[in-house]
Amino acid sequence: MSSFELTRHRKWVLTLVVGLLLIPGCSRPLRPLPERLGSKAPVPKALPRLGFTLQAGAFAKVENAARFSEALQAQGLEAAYYASGDGLYRVRFGDFATKEKARARGETLKASGIIEAFWVVSPDGSAPAASGPIRLRPADERGLRASLVESARGYLGVPYLFGGTSDRGFDCSGLTGAVYRLNGLRLPRSSQAQFEAGSSVELKEVRAGDLLFFATGGAGRVSHVGLYLGEGAFIHAPRPGQNIRRDDLSDRYYRNTFVGARTYL
Repeated sequence: MSSFELTRHRKWVLTLVVGLLLIPGCSRPLRPLPERLGSKAPVPKALPRLGFTLQAGAFAKVENAARFSEALQAQGLEAAYYASGDGLYRVRFGDFATKEKARARGETLKASGIIEAFWVVSPDGSAPAASGPIRLRPADERGLRASLVESARGYLGVPYLFGGTSDRGFDCSGLTGAVYRLNGLRLPRSSQAQFEAGSSVELKEVRAGDLLFFATGGAGRVSHVGLYLGEGAFIHAPRPGQNIRRDDLSDRYYRNTFVGARTYL
């Protein structure tokens, strides 16, 4: 090889080496292509929506609403009470594809003496009530989130009951399930299943109505859930012997057991 060709070859090798050195290595990897292109956040998984439901009862005492809910559950119907804002507790239950099917079931329950009167609730959440029309469940996301928070606040002070979904008490996932159900959305039953059904959201991006999950039993496994209110606060059913209450994520116990947040909207 001539001295001219050797010099040109050395320059080519040097250029190649310099080029390789300029490529970021493991200590500074390139960001994934979708992120560099400004990809959108993942779309939350859609929860099944309830069809027509039935509403019955107007109770001054939550204990009476509890017994009524248990009677409905004995008929194979999922039931959840809510505070209607006029000092009374009402109960919604069932999930029917059509208004006709909902009405037929209501008439059967009425004929058997389980209920005295009922109203069919449309999927948008509207229904007449004994004390006047119930406020429509907002269709927009912001309104729905506010409605979830309002529904959760209605359970403050209700006692915890392990495995409970009746109105005498709720366990943690029973509470979140009831809140979502009253707003027309069906969550899975357990906290682990609710965690898996949602879409991951960074804590700094969590919004009111999203769910927060904790590993209170250790081993990093989801065992507890609460509904986020905003400004670092959440509502949850803590443990047996304690009522549903508001707590803050800044509390060391919840900060240390926090697993992640999920959104469904």
